[in-house]
Amino acid sequence: MEKRRFLPALAALTLALGAGTACAQDDVFKIGLILPLTGPFASTGRQLEAGAMLYIAQHGSVVAGKKVQVVVKDDTGVPDITKRIAQELVTNDKAQVLAGFGLTPLAFATAPIATQSKTPMVVMSAATSSVTLASPYIVRTSFTVPQVVTVLADWAAKNNIKRVVSLVTDYAPGVDSEKYFKEQFVANGGTVVETLRVPLRNPDFAPFLQKVRDIKPDALFTFVPSGVGAALMKQFAERGLDKAGIRMIAEGSVTDDDLLNSMGDVAVGVVTAHHYSAAHNSALNKKFVAAYEKANGGMRPNFMAVGAYDGMHVIYEALKATKGNASGDALLAAMKGQIFESPRGPMHIDAQTRDVVHNIYVRRVERQTGQLYNIEIATVPDVKDPGKSK
Repeated sequence: MEKRRFLPALAALTLALGAGTACAQDDVFKIGLILPLTGPFASTGRQLEAGAMLYIAQHGSVVAGKKVQVVVKDDTGVPDITKRIAQELVTNDKAQVLAGFGLTPLAFATAPIATQSKTPMVVMSAATSSVTLASPYIVRTSFTVPQVVTVLADWAAKNNIKRVVSLVTDYAPGVDSEKYFKEQFVANGGTVVETLRVPLRNPDFAPFLQKVRDIKPDALFTFVPSGVGAALMKQFAERGLDKAGIRMIAEGSVTDDDLLNSMGDVAVGVVTAHHYSAAHNSALNKKFVAAYEKANGGMRPNFMAVGAYDGMHVIYEALKATKGNASGDALLAAMKGQIFESPRGPMHIDAQTRDVVHNIYVRRVERQTGQLYNIEIATVPDVKDPGKSK
């Protein structure tokens, strides 16, 4: 008799506990943040993580009644690891958004998983034009390489630069840089006399820079991933290109704000184009930079940090718009078309391409108050990705 009473009671208790667990899960919103936190691109991962965490610290961890839980995973910058982690996050951790992606190959590796699972994938760093074409669930809050190098090509053509050698890292963003800079520069009447590509892993710039010196162009146009610019700048000086009167113009990753001070005076005068500078003169950016430095032991935010910060904004605002509906299609629809003010300036997510549209700034490295900064000298507003606007 006692046993007969006990079993239904136990079943009822089990059901109640199960329902409680389900409710608890329903109240949690999981973001899988996949970053290269160790290995050669660790500085990228560090900046991305710090930018995302600052946004959460400033805006709280409860959105539309959901407790935001960020699951941070280190992919070491290796695509196969990124893909495995993304699969585990979606299948085991039930992540409702995937985010991060420090390099283009890492985003490409994850795209099929986002498509199959219908999980929104917020690309906070990878900058190859075609990234958003890899999955209909990708939304980008970083930038595209063609956006910035076409603006730089226009500036160069107007500033007495006629002959250029192009030197880029040999992977998708570098190929984009080479292609779009050359097309725009030639259309403006310039000549690209040589195109050089350097390996992504363990690059040695010295023989390439020697070749540039021998050619004697008006300028070297270059792109290297964030974190590698200091080595390029050092070898540029060691090979005497600056003393030979060869100017350096670059995609903005080369003079990464995080590493700029370590480059020394050889960087002074280098002209770049990019979508963000820590020196951007707006009230919102000054507040962002101060908060970021305070939270991270004085580390200066770079374009990776702002890409992650804005990526969290897009996720938060989408969840608010859906009133807590975390289904992939609902979140994706709410991410498309968002318009807001970022520390970089005004930006929006193009509803058709799911790509970022924002200002591109031409900057010159200058020393101010004892530190090196990318000082904006020209602004081109509301630039779409040329790879998708033709």
